[in-house]
Amino acid sequence: MEGVIDAPMRELLTRLGDYDRCVTEFIRVTDQRLPARVFRRLCPELNNDGRTATGVPVFVQLLGGDAAAMALNAVQAVTLGAPGIDINFGCPAKCVNRNDGGSVLLKEPERIGRIVAAVRDAIPADIPLSVKIRLGFADSAQLEQISSAVYQAGAGELCVHARTREDGYKPPAHWQDVQRVHPEAALPVVINGEIWTPHDAALAQQQSGCQDLMLGRGALSSPDLARRIRALQRGETPLPLPWLTLLPHILSQFNNTTAAHPKYIGCRLKQWLVYLRREYREAADLFARVKRLTDADAIRAAFDEHERALLRGETPAATG
Repeated sequence: MEGVIDAPMRELLTRLGDYDRCVTEFIRVTDQRLPARVFRRLCPELNNDGRTATGVPVFVQLLGGDAAAMALNAVQAVTLGAPGIDINFGCPAKCVNRNDGGSVLLKEPERIGRIVAAVRDAIPADIPLSVKIRLGFADSAQLEQISSAVYQAGAGELCVHARTREDGYKPPAHWQDVQRVHPEAALPVVINGEIWTPHDAALAQQQSGCQDLMLGRGALSSPDLARRIRALQRGETPLPLPWLTLLPHILSQFNNTTAAHPKYIGCRLKQWLVYLRREYREAADLFARVKRLTDADAIRAAFDEHERALLRGETPAATG
């Protein structure tokens, strides 16, 4: 979720939802220790004891193929206040894979084990270490080897995106394949991938045998998805947050990203609206109003026009 679920988005999601933990966008590690400013830029929560304003812990996620450098940067993150470390072996981006990072390492289970062990040995025993993988690179033939390597190396948790690198983000997610990990690896396993609704979450849990969930794109489409999942588990009706209640938060996010990224005004807003359209029909109208705009004041005016149209009943105001 690089460039999408950043610190302001984590702040919003943990206010609206019911999340237990966040991870940062990945911090790219090559062959040296990164300066403190890099960690603080991607994880400003380090200035708040490693937590969002609502108190949700934020693990620092590292991505790289050099075991020694990964360990060195894990120590740096913990020294700066990270409450936990997450290692990303799941990113399918070709530019990342070409540079020895992300899911390309799934081809080498033993190497994954060496990286995880180096990080685990370098950081204090009381600092949690989680690992994110996919089912495999081209197929899931090495899933048992990969999960065993992660477990033997001392990780405390394994999150599995239930697709291969070759699958990318193409539906469906193969939740049932994760059952091959759950009995074998004596550590908590988290299911991820294609969880858009509370009912998806229940099905993913049932098919994978996992109790815990990681949400990514689903959280962007439905910012209160974790709250709705818990509501369904309690036997309640998991109604989504009304659009007019969410709209001021979307505007606030736009204002935050405009201040942080003045060269790319509106880019993250438009990216988010594409996800929101999956859950909210109203998001399509707002996207149509702002998609060609690059001026902050013009975009704010489009928000006002959109809200007025909703209140006049000129824009569909029903959730999908």
